[in-house]
Amino acid sequence: MKFTSIKLSRAIVLGLFLGFLSQIVVAAEPILIGLSITRSPPGSVIQGTQIKDAMEIYTDIINAQGGLLGRPVKLVIEDNQGLPEKGRSAVEKLITKDKVVAITGGHQSSVCLSEIEVAHRYQVPYVNTNCWADSVRTKGYAEVINTSPYNYIVADSMAETLKAMKVKRVVALAENTDYGIGLAKGVGEALKRKGATVDYKFETLDRTSKDFTPAILALKANPPDVIVMTMLPPAAYIALNQLYEQGVAPSPKTLIYDGAGMADYPDFWQNVKDAGKYMMTIGMYHPEMKMNDLSKQIAVEYKKRTKNDPNRLIYQAVDSLLVITESIRQAGTTDSARILDVMRKSKFEGARGLMVFDTFPGVSYQQWAAIPYVNYQLTEVNQPVGKTTLLQSPGTTFNVKKITMPK
Repeated sequence: MKFTSIKLSRAIVLGLFLGFLSQIVVAAEPILIGLSITRSPPGSVIQGTQIKDAMEIYTDIINAQGGLLGRPVKLVIEDNQGLPEKGRSAVEKLITKDKVVAITGGHQSSVCLSEIEVAHRYQVPYVNTNCWADSVRTKGYAEVINTSPYNYIVADSMAETLKAMKVKRVVALAENTDYGIGLAKGVGEALKRKGATVDYKFETLDRTSKDFTPAILALKANPPDVIVMTMLPPAAYIALNQLYEQGVAPSPKTLIYDGAGMADYPDFWQNVKDAGKYMMTIGMYHPEMKMNDLSKQIAVEYKKRTKNDPNRLIYQAVDSLLVITESIRQAGTTDSARILDVMRKSKFEGARGLMVFDTFPGVSYQQWAAIPYVNYQLTEVNQPVGKTTLLQSPGTTFNVKKITMPK
């Protein structure tokens, strides 16, 4: 009998090994991570969808690399509808029934404020994806890590912009939430800190309303130089359209300055059309910002799966999940106390750069304080973010000369 020797290449052996390893990972008990997001009204469904899509992409990347601690990662998703009471019950269920090791996904401040109470009570890690209200930080809860933008730094930047523009009168339209009112107040406080001589006030609007005409007609009678928006869709879209329909803004007299970074939402232009032209916005992402290997990988896969360009919320979602997964990896366990210890002490290379969390009590407690941001202006209808006028890059001063006024 004659035998034939078979030589296997390194690539084949490695492939067989990785295939065997992936089978072991799939068969192992998954590590459960809780995701509380808005999947239905009245909350921001578009934000919830983006966060879910981004986190699913990153979860697939982790699992394709062998998972964590030899186990696959699995997201357990709950719909909080953008309501504080729903968020509270969602997190309670995720922790007590589903036995998740950490919570993330929060993207509306009033909901986050309810959810962190539950996470704090059970001492379970809670990584904030997109809740901007400073009160989420000033609670000082050890369980809460913040990769999200925060009102203090946003308000400070917006006030700096308004001061540089040398405007005389500014009115903010704020939704009646912790985020909306908090940011509107923050802009006023920042203007005072900077010694800006601006007549500033804000109007509080009900985010469930479909008609903001009374407040807008008052502005029509006495138009300000700038209308600051601290509102989220869908209410923000309604307000923008009604400002345009009433001829208040954009106009040669009045510009709109968005403080929510909504200009890169996938449904922005289809909802606002001409009302969005000339709007200035503070943003946490612009295609001209520096990208690393992870953000490039996420961008390609997000475009492939959704047919949409990525925006700042995609990268925020990835970064908040990355902090959890990397902390588990470094801790070598799913024990909450050890995961939190790693989160607070470590540095994480995320999709938006190197994340380091502040330890000082106050508005930046356990917050990525040096979070990058930009300011840009939309100058054409249906304009992609990459084609907008970049008024301020990360680490630079605001360039007033680049602003385009309506004719």
